[in-house]
Amino acid sequence: MKITAVRVTPIAISDPPLLNASGVHEPYALRSIIEIETDNGLLGLGETYGDKPVLDALLRVKDSLRGLSPFDLNGLWQRVVSSSLGTTASVSSIELDLAPGSREDKKELKIFAAFEVPFLDLQARSLGIPVHELLGGAVRRSVPFSAYLFFKYSSDVDPSYRRDSWGEALSDEQVVAQARTMIERYGFGSIKLKAGALDPEHEVACLKALKRAFPNHPLRIDPNANWSLQTAIRMAEHLQGVLEYYEDPTPDLEGMAALHRATGLPLATNMVVTDLAEFRRNVTLGAVQIILSDHHYWGGLRATQTLAAMCETFDFGLSMHSNSHLGISLMAMTHIAAAVPNLTYACDTHYPWQNDEVLKGGKVPIENGCVTVTDAPGLGLELDYDALATLHERYLTCGITQRNDVAQMRKLHPEWTLQRPRY
Repeated sequence: MKITAVRVTPIAISDPPLLNASGVHEPYALRSIIEIETDNGLLGLGETYGDKPVLDALLRVKDSLRGLSPFDLNGLWQRVVSSSLGTTASVSSIELDLAPGSREDKKELKIFAAFEVPFLDLQARSLGIPVHELLGGAVRRSVPFSAYLFFKYSSDVDPSYRRDSWGEALSDEQVVAQARTMIERYGFGSIKLKAGALDPEHEVACLKALKRAFPNHPLRIDPNANWSLQTAIRMAEHLQGVLEYYEDPTPDLEGMAALHRATGLPLATNMVVTDLAEFRRNVTLGAVQIILSDHHYWGGLRATQTLAAMCETFDFGLSMHSNSHLGISLMAMTHIAAAVPNLTYACDTHYPWQNDEVLKGGKVPIENGCVTVTDAPGLGLELDYDALATLHERYLTCGITQRNDVAQMRKLHPEWTLQRPRY
């Protein structure tokens, strides 16, 4: 089995005005859909970032994969590192903060990961088995995900946004209503609140309102490192006994280590432990107890298994980070989560916020808070080419080539400036 063709299609998916530490989501989020064909008629699918530096690197590598076996992951790595990917230094700080996969030191890992998923999809399809079996077998068939709540503007804040039914979420009552809708719709058993956007006291008050409304749901809060160490310690006094874990409240490993010493709260990160070198420093510092993996920038599904083994060795908890994505990424996450025994925390996903999809049959179902893997070969997915063409046309016309939450916030509030940490 040899690769005969590789296609990379950039798309733009509708995104609501979700607030975060770096501003507000733009009306469109960018993704790249990858198709790899082989000489025996199989097709492997992948999905990754769609920002220009990533897209340029994908396009630079793709033609070098023709003639390679999908089982040759070493060959894939060699072609990625020999493709002179160049610098991604032009990538905005917004992506550095919110998508570590766009960091300069991640460029080879993220491109390898982007192609590794369709390689594994092809391997499994050729064997007639699901990807989770290729990865060692499912220890769980249903993978739990968490309700991912955001402070949010109403979709009519700017005519560029697609109308949505979620409405505004700025007060504690509105945040609780958002959670109730998400839980009733999808059955989530845990809740995460994206913070770092509004006054910390208000955000903590909203989390406490969630605790009153959903006393049996584990709670997490994620300020995306937008609180100073002093603020994070002060807020921790109000969060004792409330949190499942405290995610990235303050910058850098040293700050997180000081926070843990001061509060004893379990800390989680997708920002300060993003590779094994940082993992080693974390062991030395005793900073973070739960690692949020992300195959898009850790180097793929096999690399996630390596991370899981390291977490088990050092008795760290393990979960998954998310960014705006569609069903191919969701199912890749689900297959690896199904095959990792010590991934015991519910995973993050933005998927309920996305209305678009490129898959036949539409959106992947989330039921009882879980996504379920089947025994269909590979990832078990097929493309809807009409939907793909529509979203590609939107990419060509939307005017966005690189995520910039700061610029979008300034469109809505010209006086707004980025400060890190803000509070």
